[in-house]
Amino acid sequence: MKAMIFAAGKGTRLRPLTDTLPKALIPYRGTPLIEHVITRLLDFGITQIVVNVHHLGNMIKDFLSSKNNFGIDIQISNESDSLLDTGGGLKKAFPLLQDSSPILLHNTDIISTLDFADMLEFHKKSGALATTAVRTRQTGRYLLFNNDMLLCGWMNTKTGETKPPELNPATLQNLAFSGVHIIEPRIRNYFPDENVFSIIDLYLSVMNKEKISGYLHDNTEWKDMGKIEDFEK
Repeated sequence: MKAMIFAAGKGTRLRPLTDTLPKALIPYRGTPLIEHVITRLLDFGITQIVVNVHHLGNMIKDFLSSKNNFGIDIQISNESDSLLDTGGGLKKAFPLLQDSSPILLHNTDIISTLDFADMLEFHKKSGALATTAVRTRQTGRYLLFNNDMLLCGWMNTKTGETKPPELNPATLQNLAFSGVHIIEPRIRNYFPDENVFSIIDLYLSVMNKEKISGYLHDNTEWKDMGKIEDFEK
């Protein structure tokens, strides 16, 4: 099973820390964020990882080289010319990820004790195209699921926007995305022609053709380290 770490973000919410370091290399408890993620993936048994880079990407490549790629196969998907968002980043990296097995996707700024093995088992049993890790927590944007934990839409609580527009959020479960997902290789059949797009928008565009499931993990520890105030806490 292969994994991809999304590490191409500019980290604007972490400035001034990211003025001189890419977000992936910001230390949390003395260890760079990306090393926390790689260590968890290694513990799960992942031996092949793709990392996409953009802002100060050479520093990430040099860091991985200094660690001898943690003894596994780590390849770089270079987005230095243009930031592609999560869906576009996956599309560009996909030739490095193709396999017959599910692929685990992980944001570089997420620290958690999420049980990858249990999530993978849930994903396989669901028969879903993609499984998103979700939690019950306050946020500005929610994924909306029915009672079978299948994705039915999206909502922005600040603007009132929903996708699709006619959706009634009151009839659905509002859950926050946790930055970890498992996808099937056939997702490549649904990549749009454009190269810059959100993977959440991709899920919303195919949810009426394919199952997009939600894996609830309220019983685990989870931190989003994407903002300065998160580190201060």
